[in-house]
Amino acid sequence: MLATRDAFGVQLLKSSQKNNNIIVLSADLSKPTRTEKFAKEFPDRFFEIGIAESNMIGIGSGLSEYGFKVVMTSFATFLTGKYDVIRVSLAYSNSPVILVGTHGGLAIGKDGVTQMGLEDISLMRSLPNMIVMQPATAIEAEKMVDYLLTSTQTNPVYLRLGRQPVPEVFDENYQFIPNKGVVCREGKELAIFVSGCLLDEVFNAVNDSGKDCAIINIHTIKPFDKEILLKYAKQCGKIITVEDHSIIGGLGSAVSEILSEEYPTLQKRIGLNDIFPESGSPTDLWEKYGISKNAIKKSILDFI
Repeated sequence: MLATRDAFGVQLLKSSQKNNNIIVLSADLSKPTRTEKFAKEFPDRFFEIGIAESNMIGIGSGLSEYGFKVVMTSFATFLTGKYDVIRVSLAYSNSPVILVGTHGGLAIGKDGVTQMGLEDISLMRSLPNMIVMQPATAIEAEKMVDYLLTSTQTNPVYLRLGRQPVPEVFDENYQFIPNKGVVCREGKELAIFVSGCLLDEVFNAVNDSGKDCAIINIHTIKPFDKEILLKYAKQCGKIITVEDHSIIGGLGSAVSEILSEEYPTLQKRIGLNDIFPESGSPTDLWEKYGISKNAIKKSILDFI
């Protein structure tokens, strides 16, 4: 059980030991975003900007112009809340930076709506040039971060991470391939597309349902793997999307947009539906808003 934000911190340190070009900027949240250890080991490559996210984005954009691999970190809601600055300083100029938004979704729990990233994917998906990624587990997060820090990146990337520890479903042989969905389970009755830290909940829901469901993990939400979506739309005839995010503009919308134009298919979107949730424990919130194992199981049975 390890959070994707923890895996990010581990891999960031590993990659930075081999690459002196990596620079990290923080907006007063180095401990929860897991950049604190990087700051201690590489103080000359770490910059604490303070609670000034707009300033951080501008600095990061400028540094990227000089060939640095720039990583900017904050809570997802605080970072993407500076949408207009990201739009002009990063997306419009196509700055090859990595925006890391942690504490995505309901799982931040009792800290409440002001701390929850619930519309961040919607905002980042809407920006030209922006790539949007979200790992499901710690191993996938490590492989993804390693790829981002070692590849010749030409676009800005929004990397969404979770706060809560999640069970591991992959092993060290897992190969991260950007922009490609991962088939975690085959099935013919229903195809479930899930992104982020709910993958284990989906596995448990499918196992309890007794239904023949395919499970596809989508770690790259933009650009979307159209090929795998159309394959399972044709194979199963029914699609469910599951996300700890608003269904407006998130994974469910991305799937709907493709299907409506390419291959109209029955679809159910599971996630927050045009609502601000309450504060509470992650378990209680997932149950109330329909993204717990039991709630997903019920949706599967009802939809089939």
